[in-house]
Amino acid sequence: MFAKKTLDQPTNLADQAAQTADQAIKSTQQVANQALDSLAESVQGARQQVSPLLNRATEQASALAHRGIDAVREGSHQLREKALHATDTTAGYIKNDPIKAVLIAAATGAALMALVSLISRSRNHN
Repeated sequence: MFAKKTLDQPTNLADQAAQTADQAIKSTQQVANQALDSLAESVQGARQQVSPLLNRATEQASALAHRGIDAVREGSHQLREKALHATDTTAGYIKNDPIKAVLIAAATGAALMALVSLISRSRNHN
């Protein structure tokens, strides 16, 4: 009887160890599941908070882009109007005093050619 009790004792200890290990595994799984659930809830909450902010930022960026496009369009229109006005003014000046306009154009061309030749000479010397 004493020998049987001694043989049963290791089996009993092994069973207890296995039960303890099973309980530890189940407890760890429960803690991990709770942590994952908590993390999922936190992510969902963050997503719900961030979504309106992203929508608002997108709307503001879109509005800013439209304002920029409108400003460029308006600037282009003003530049076109000024160019047309300058063209009309120049054409009127040429019609009113053509000899003087040709002399001014010739003098401007000569000045530009002199400037180009000076620049090309200074580059050749370097």
